Amino acid sequence: MAESLLSVQSLVKRFGAVQASNKFSLEVADGELHALIGPNGAGKTTVLNQLCGELIPDNGRIFFENRQITRMPVYQRARLGLSRSYQITSVFAHLTVGENFSLAIQAHEGHSFRFWKRAADDPVIRRGVVPAMARVGLEKRANTQAANLSHGEKRQLEVGMALAGHPKLLLLDEPYAGMGPGGTVELTQLIQRLKTEVTILLVEHDMEAVFRLADRITVLVYGQAIASGTPDEISTNPAVREAYLGDEVVERRVNGCSK
Repeated sequence: MAESLLSVQSLVKRFGAVQASNKFSLEVADGELHALIGPNGAGKTTVLNQLCGELIPDNGRIFFENRQITRMPVYQRARLGLSRSYQITSVFAHLTVGENFSLAIQAHEGHSFRFWKRAADDPVIRRGVVPAMARVGLEKRANTQAANLSHGEKRQLEVGMALAGHPKLLLLDEPYAGMGPGGTVELTQLIQRLKTEVTILLVEHDMEAVFRLADRITVLVYGQAIASGTPDEISTNPAVREAYLGDEVVERRVNGCSK
C-alpha cells in the first residue's frame, strides 16, 4: 500500500450521552479512493466534520502528510490541501457557472479582499476558470445561471469548486444523494476520472457506486470502524454483512457490480 496521506487515530466525539465517534481510526493511502460507508446515524458526517476542522474531537489525533492537524482551523487545513463537498449542494444559485468558479478560484488564490475589482477581470482567475470548468465537464455551461442547472450538474459544479484549490485530498459527502439514473452515470464517470488526479475519501450510501469506484472501504457502525479492506474483502466479511450490507446487497455486488 502507498504511504498514508491521512491518518486518523482513535477519534472520540461525544454529544451529551451520544458517542458519535468511538475510537475511530482510518488510514487513507496517497492516490487511492477510499470509501466510508455505514447505516444512517453511524457517525459518517461527524467524522468528515472532524477531518475538515468543523468539529474538534474530544480525544484522538488526525495527521495529514505526517503533520498533526487535530485542532487546526478549517482554512489552514484547506491551505494544506484538504477540500470538501457537502451532502446538500452548496453553490451560488444566482451566479453563472463561470462566476461560481471565479469566486472559488479567487478564494484559493488569496484575492478575496480586492473589494473594488471584479473576480472575473483578474487575469490569474480568468486563466483558471476555463480549465476548472473543463475538468468537471461544465465548460459549455459557463454562462448558465447555477439555479438553472440540473441536480447532477450542480453536483459537478460543487465538486469543481472544491477542486479549484488543487487539493491533495478531496472529501466527498454523499455526492449521489438525490441523483437520477442519468446523473449517477455521469457522476461516476467524473469520479473515475478524478481518482487518477487526486486522493478521494468518499462517504456514500449508493453501494453500487461504492463497489465500482473504491480501492478500499471502511465500514462505520455506531461511530466505530468494524472493518476496512478491499471491496472483495468487505463484501465477504461476515460482520459487515450482519451489521450493514445484508445478503441482498452482497448478491448484487457479486452478480453485477464487481469492478
